[in-house]
Amino acid sequence: MYAVQVGKIVLPGRVETHGYLLIDKGEFIGFTHEKPSEDINVVDRSTYWVAPGYVDTHIHGFVGHDVMDANAKGLDEASRALVKFGTTTWVPTTLTQTVEQIGRACESVYEARSNRSDDFVGARIEGIFLEGPFFTEKHKGAQNPAHMIDPNIEILEGWQKRAHGLICRTGLAPERSGAARYCAQARDLGVVCALGHSDATSAEGFACIEAGATTFIHVYNGMSGLHHRNPGLVACAMASSNTYGELICDGMHIVPDALTAFVKAKGWEHTPLVTDCLRCGGMPEGNYMLGDFPIRMQDDLARLVMPDGSLGSIAGSVLTLNQAVKNVVDWNIVTAEQAIRMATEVAAQASGIDDVCGQILPGRHADFNILDNNLNVVETYLSGACVQTSSQL
Repeated sequence: MYAVQVGKIVLPGRVETHGYLLIDKGEFIGFTHEKPSEDINVVDRSTYWVAPGYVDTHIHGFVGHDVMDANAKGLDEASRALVKFGTTTWVPTTLTQTVEQIGRACESVYEARSNRSDDFVGARIEGIFLEGPFFTEKHKGAQNPAHMIDPNIEILEGWQKRAHGLICRTGLAPERSGAARYCAQARDLGVVCALGHSDATSAEGFACIEAGATTFIHVYNGMSGLHHRNPGLVACAMASSNTYGELICDGMHIVPDALTAFVKAKGWEHTPLVTDCLRCGGMPEGNYMLGDFPIRMQDDLARLVMPDGSLGSIAGSVLTLNQAVKNVVDWNIVTAEQAIRMATEVAAQASGIDDVCGQILPGRHADFNILDNNLNVVETYLSGACVQTSSQL
């Protein structure tokens, strides 16, 4: 057993100051204000924040690897790199390709997760997010419309079988035929339904919510916008109760004023931070592939490459959650505590994986970050072991 002496610590329901986080055999034991006995080693971080490890629930890849490569070793490499940025849990995210390609990707995620040894140093895989193929073309983004189909519960069940139950969230456009019924069926299977890449009316969105949908995919991006006589899916995301709307906070997908408007309408408690990061995250600028499409990453943003070589619409980000947390605080949208929760417990709750990650709770893996007062990640711990240290410490 050892203890971490904290300056501030983000615990369920509150921030505590000047105490000790107890850790034993790789698990959290609890928090106390009492100084541990002399025989317990104390790691002094009394001028720092202690926060749960970040949880990225919408991320396609990192450091040259993509979930759709269906390569378990590539997923391991991405996991090793992500933990260096404070992400201790991630949900590998597919995109719109053929049913078989998505199935192979699901198998590879399960293979990567199940074959890890106890001493593997990398972000944990705690689910799969299926971003597609049940979308519509008008707001396709970088999703291939050639593979878009109507929601089908039998197809989801087939993917879930190949994933050995790892699928935690499935995306769809509310205007697709059978969308509301699919939401109800997926809910009964324990899979969260997420609405996006859609030109749906607000009424069509609410029909899916009434059937069981609870989240919205990267709000504003890839969905019908807010208009006072045609509210669209953005209004549905803002106005619906007990739903979550994920945001990409790189400052380019959405400008800060729009982020502020959504957080004020929705509440930070229902606004998970995500990255939507692609394989080019953590890589040099240049040309890459996203599914069937060529993309170019430059100036910290990935865009589709058009047939004439020009750059088209945004394809995704190269954001990491540690930067997203800093951004929303630097832009005065939320407090430091709220930002940390948006990237940990809120993200986990929105994807239905809050039973295993997102909070510092006794008995859970001791996965946590040490942050300075500017919210830079200076250390990351997995199962109580320090796996990343910044030169700032």
